[in-house]
Amino acid sequence: MLNTISYSQRQRLAYIDFCLLFKGAIHRQDLISRFEVGLSAGSRDFTLYKELVPDNLVYDPREKRYFQTESFSPVFEHDAKRTLVKLANDISDGFDAIGDIHFPVESASSLNVPDIFVVAKVVQAIVNKNVISVIYTSLSSGSGARELVPHSIVDNGQRWHVRAFDRKSQSFRDFVLTRISKVTIKEVPKPEECIEQDEAWQRLIPLEIVPHPKNIKHPTAIELDYAMEEGVLELNVRAAMAGYLLRRWNVDCTKHASLRTGEYQLWLRNQSSLANTDNLAIAPGYIGEQSTYQ
Repeated sequence: MLNTISYSQRQRLAYIDFCLLFKGAIHRQDLISRFEVGLSAGSRDFTLYKELVPDNLVYDPREKRYFQTESFSPVFEHDAKRTLVKLANDISDGFDAIGDIHFPVESASSLNVPDIFVVAKVVQAIVNKNVISVIYTSLSSGSGARELVPHSIVDNGQRWHVRAFDRKSQSFRDFVLTRISKVTIKEVPKPEECIEQDEAWQRLIPLEIVPHPKNIKHPTAIELDYAMEEGVLELNVRAAMAGYLLRRWNVDCTKHASLRTGEYQLWLRNQSSLANTDNLAIAPGYIGEQSTYQ
């Protein structure tokens, strides 16, 4: 039946499907505003969607919106990798599921892609501010049940994490999405478990990144690569994200600029800004309490 309807209506149906999957609910006005269609056209779209999959949604007249049912099964195939990239850039349309225009642009292949239904449940919990119960498999302790309060999904350059308050350790931590299974959405969290209390997430630290003083013969090339001004790239990043950024871009974090192999084209010249920051074991060469490079 999908092949017999117009491309524009398939877009709108994909959007309904996307919102139900990742948000758990959708207002009719969401569809009307997103596509600038009339009330009658929007109503027809919901009617058609319900004809296609009558058990996917239920209307709540008090809240005036459609909710995902327990038996929900998406009509369209939403690609996990593309969806995560879109969500990271605040794009929520579901168009990749209907064969939208593809441009001849390629990126390096990902070795790990999270389960789309795990991503959907986590996103739902973040959007609706809920606790989730999961089975999480860690390298240190294997598989076990955890209760998490997720607030953000993070791309660290190699894999996707969810930043969450962990009730087991009573702290905010990063959890690899591919290691999460059996997600159940639960109650509303306590105030102390929410994003506002995540100090490492809320705190911004300044980074001053420059061409490596020992490894680079022509620093102007590096300055052009990173649009540096007066030879420096100044960034303000979340403390919780600093280690990931520094590792992803192979930034030499030694105070003596002593990492001498070719992959280190950048150097962090203000290492003191990393003081009192966790998760820096992955920052290349970082060790606190060193004298400054001369």
